[in-house]
Amino acid sequence: MHHLELKIPPAVLVLLFAWAMWCVAEVSPWAVVQIPGKVLVASVLWGAGVVLIIIGAVAFISARTTVNPLMPELTTSIVTRGIYKLSRNPMYVGFFMILVAWAVFLGNILSTVLLPLFVVYMNQFQITPEENALLAKFGDEYARYLKSVRRWI
Repeated sequence: MHHLELKIPPAVLVLLFAWAMWCVAEVSPWAVVQIPGKVLVASVLWGAGVVLIIIGAVAFISARTTVNPLMPELTTSIVTRGIYKLSRNPMYVGFFMILVAWAVFLGNILSTVLLPLFVVYMNQFQITPEENALLAKFGDEYARYLKSVRRWI
């Protein structure tokens, strides 16, 4: 299944998963759960996700390296400062938080089943290929970073 590696931009993938979650919610109205303050909770999660994405992108831009997730070979430096001390993939954590916000807003327990699938897909077809490309390019320096900072959080 290497043909899926680094092919779908993560933002597009988020939209696809959000659409799939909505479809699941539409065909399973019996799986709706009441979430007190769901709009507020969803808004906070969504906002936090957007902030993580922006902070991560700004760190890459400040380091003058690519933010294009489909071409990790264009990376010019390893960003290890700021948010990247806490997570190797804060932008992907942000995307995940947006999907969690959507799940809360939908209030459908079945649509949450897609959340782990997003993580599995990202790990296999986006993050692992990115890490392999960066290991090939930066060697021991990147290997040390992999050992010192968690993939997600």
